[in-house]
Amino acid sequence: MPTDPPRSPGAPALVTLDVWTVPPRRVAGALWRMAADRPALARTPGARFSKLMGTGSGRTFTVRDADPRRWALLVAWAEADDADRFERSATVQAWRRLAAERLQVRLAPLTSRGRWSGAEPFGGRRRDAHEGPVASITRARLHPARAASFWRSVPPVSQQLHGVPGLRCALGIGEAPLGYQGTFSLWESTDALRAFAHRTSAHRDVVRRTPREGWYAEELFARFAVLDVRGTLDGRTP
Repeated sequence: MPTDPPRSPGAPALVTLDVWTVPPRRVAGALWRMAADRPALARTPGARFSKLMGTGSGRTFTVRDADPRRWALLVAWAEADDADRFERSATVQAWRRLAAERLQVRLAPLTSRGRWSGAEPFGGRRRDAHEGPVASITRARLHPARAASFWRSVPPVSQQLHGVPGLRCALGIGEAPLGYQGTFSLWESTDALRAFAHRTSAHRDVVRRTPREGWYAEELFARFAVLDVRGTLDGRTP
């Protein structure tokens, strides 16, 4: 088990990402839960920030990517015990009844910059070294007039991402089918993540173009230490 990194001021004690996969006959039930669970999450003790999201392949960040069988819940917890108590909640029990498969990744924030819905959910910028698996979350709210240009830039990055050594899994995540784009990726090490970010030509090109194109009305980039991976995704534990 990796050692928990020291917490920076304002950072949550724990971040969890749950990915629930439901059979086709239960997609309608999952859609209902996406609406019904929001008020309950807002009242959940210790849940400082939460997002219910759809998922997809992340290959184009358009509705073509969406996977109606797979749904995600991201929560930043004040204390790890709050996340443990949430496992007994009506929300988790309802998803367990719906889902055929569940993956949960438990994370500790390492670095974060930017905002999500006006908040800084993972604390501020930090430079802690970390040995072991890491995860990355990116999230952006697109300027509608510039979305088409952004979407054209995505396929080359996605193609290179899925061929990079050290990638354990990657998903597109988003709060809405269009305009609210994000990714979650799990890596063997910080070096593997940095190799993709700094050495792949398509990703470097997008990074260079971002200030000039002005794609984002709001953006966030965060890196995490992976504390635990529970369950499966597509029949395996990444």
